[in-house]
Amino acid sequence: MSKRPTTLPVIVDKSHLISIGEQLYSESVELVRELVNNAYDADATRVQVLVEQERLAVEDNGSGMDLEGLKQYFSVGSPLKRLQGKSALFGRDLIGQFGIGKFATLSACERFRVSTRKGDFSATVAFDKDDWWRRGDRWELPLEVNPADGRREDGTTVTLDRLKKQFDPAEVKARLAESVPINAPDFEVLVNGEKIHPPRLSGHRIPFLEGTQFGLVHGEIVILPNSAASTSNLGIECKVRQVTIRRELFGMESWGRDVTRIRGEVHADFLPITSDRGGFITDSEEYKAFSEAMSRVIREVKSVLGQLSNKRENRITSRAVREALERIQKSLLAHPDLSPFDPIPVSNGQPAIGEGGVVTPTKGGHIESIAEKQKPVRKSGQKRRGKPKADLLTPNAVVRRVKIGSTGVICCLDHFGPEGTESFSEGNIIYINRDHPLYKAESNKRDAHILNLARLITQEICLMKNLRNSRKAFQQQSILLRDAFRD
Repeated sequence: MSKRPTTLPVIVDKSHLISIGEQLYSESVELVRELVNNAYDADATRVQVLVEQERLAVEDNGSGMDLEGLKQYFSVGSPLKRLQGKSALFGRDLIGQFGIGKFATLSACERFRVSTRKGDFSATVAFDKDDWWRRGDRWELPLEVNPADGRREDGTTVTLDRLKKQFDPAEVKARLAESVPINAPDFEVLVNGEKIHPPRLSGHRIPFLEGTQFGLVHGEIVILPNSAASTSNLGIECKVRQVTIRRELFGMESWGRDVTRIRGEVHADFLPITSDRGGFITDSEEYKAFSEAMSRVIREVKSVLGQLSNKRENRITSRAVREALERIQKSLLAHPDLSPFDPIPVSNGQPAIGEGGVVTPTKGGHIESIAEKQKPVRKSGQKRRGKPKADLLTPNAVVRRVKIGSTGVICCLDHFGPEGTESFSEGNIIYINRDHPLYKAESNKRDAHILNLARLITQEICLMKNLRNSRKAFQQQSILLRDAFRD
C-alpha cells in the first residue's frame, strides 16, 4: 500500500506573471509613475524620463542595486519595503509595497531592461517576453555583469524596448505632476529634459488638520474663482505617502456647478490601498475614520463657499442698487413734488442732493435711519420720539442710502424667504426680498436687475407719498421710472 503524501507543492504558472503585468494598471502611463516612485524609494535626487517613438527610459541617480538588490528587485510580492518603512539615506517614507509594479511594464512593451550600479558592482538584467516563454519551466533571467554601458555613478535605468503603446510626453508630465512626490526636498523629475513643477492653483485656500486613531488627516482645499471653474479633474487628490491614489468628491456630487470650483489635496498615510495603487480598501476601519474626518472638512468648505458666494453676490447687488438709486435721484430732482421726503434745498438755483453711500449696520444688526441719525438734542424732561429702525435678518444684507435734502431713503436687500413679500417699507427704510422668485429671476442679468430694483424702490417711495391712494401712487411711480431710465 503506497504512502499518501503529507505535503503538496505550490505551483505558479508563468502566464500569471505576464497577466499581472498586463492587467495591473488600467492605463499604461501609470507604469511610468511606478518606475519614478521606485527611484524615489531608492533615495534618488534626480529622475530623467525619456519618451521616444519606440522606447521609454527612466534613469535615476539613486543608491542603485548590488547582486542581492537585483534578486530582491525581481522577487514578486516582496514585503521588504513594507518591513523597512524608510529609505536608507534620506529617511523617506517608502511608497512601494507589493513588489509587482515593475511587471506593469509588460503591458506596454515586449522587453524591458534594468541596468544598475552600486559601488563596484554593475549589471544589466533583461526581461524579454518571448525569451521568457521559450525557457519553459525555468524562471531565471539573463544577467550580464559589468556591461559596457558607460555608467559612471550609482543608480538605475529601466528601459522599455519594442513599445506596443505610444506615450504622450504631455500626458506623462501631467500624470507625474500629481502622482509622484515632486514637492519632496532633494527630488526632481524631468521629462525629455523639462522639469516637472507641481500645479499651482489660485483661489481661496483652506488648510486643515484632523486627527484620527490611526494618524493625521491633513491638506489644503482650494476654492477656485468662478472664472477658473472646470469639469476636468474634479475632486480632491487623496495622497498616501505624497502619491495621489485617486480623486474623491466626498459627497460634493450634489453641489451642482459649485463642485467645479473645488480642488486640493488630502494626505492620510495610514490608508490601506489596493495592489494596483488605484484605490483604497474602503471597508477598512482606517478608511471609515478617514471618511468621517473628511466629512468635517467638507462641511467647513461648504460654509466658506457660501460666504464667498454671498460676498460676490453682494458686490453685484450693491453695484446694481447703487445705479438704481442714482437714476431715482435724478428722476426725483426732476419731480420734487413726487418726493415724500423733506423739501429739497436749493443752492445757486439748483436742487442740492446728498451723496448715496453704504450704511454700516451697528452692533446687533441695527441700521440707523437717516432721521434717527440726524435727531435733534432733547431738552431735559422732553419725551423721546420713536424713530424707525431696521433689523437685519442675516449678516449678508446689502444696505445702501440715498440722501435727498435733509432726509432720504435707506434700501435694505435681505433674505426674507421665497414666500415672503417682494418689498415693504418701515418709515424711510425700504426692504427688498432677495429670496423672492421674481427677484431671483431678474437678478441674473445686470440691466434687468437694475430695472427691477428701480421698480421696487419707486413703488415703495410712491406709496410713502400716497399711502391711502395706491392708484395715484402707481401713476407717480410710472413717471419716476420713465424719467429714471430716460437717456
